[in-house]
Parts: sequence; C-alpha cells; structure tokens
Amino acid sequence: MSCVFCQIINKKIPANIIFQNKNIIVFKDIKPQAPVHLLIIPKEHISNLNKLENKDLLIEIFSVIKKIARKVGVLSGYKIQISVGKKGGQEINHLHFHLLGGWKK
Repeated sequence: MSCVFCQIINKKIPANIIFQNKNIIVFKDIKPQAPVHLLIIPKEHISNLNKLENKDLLIEIFSVIKKIARKVGVLSGYKIQISVGKKGGQEINHLHFHLLGGWKK
C-alpha cells in the first residue's frame, strides 16, 4: 500500500512511536509545528473523518489523546487539529489527528 501511515503501521517506515494498541498508533510528527506535535492514527485505513463510521473507535481515539496529553505533559493545554479532504488541507489520505502543545505562554 502506498499510504505512508499504513507503511508506518506495518513497520515498513520507521517512526518515533509514543503509544500503540490494537486500534491506534501515536508517533511524533517529522515536521513539528509545536514543541509537542504528535499524530494519532487509527490502524485501520480510513481516508478521512467523513468516512469514519465506528463511534467506538472515535471515542477510543479521544480517550487515547487525553492519555497521551497527560503522558507528554501537555494536559493543561493543547489543541487537536483534524483536516478533512484535500480542500480542507489534508495532505495524507489516512485519518489522523494532530496533537499540538507545549508552548511556554
């Protein structure tokens, strides 16, 4: 599969993995836009948020986001970014959530 995130999930491309379970993988973004910039990705290839039909997976993703925010020390302040489709700025055609934080303001 040509999807870069699927290749990371299948260990064909290395990544700095912070967390994973049977459904989700979290790793550091290679072009960080914040002191903490992580990608939270379902292991199942889902092209974007509009294609996500599994409510339990969405709940699990947000539960993992909170857990990871605590683990990396940004629970007191962070943002989640989700882009949908090319017109929405989505660069990789695999659902992913950006966790950004760590600013010293």
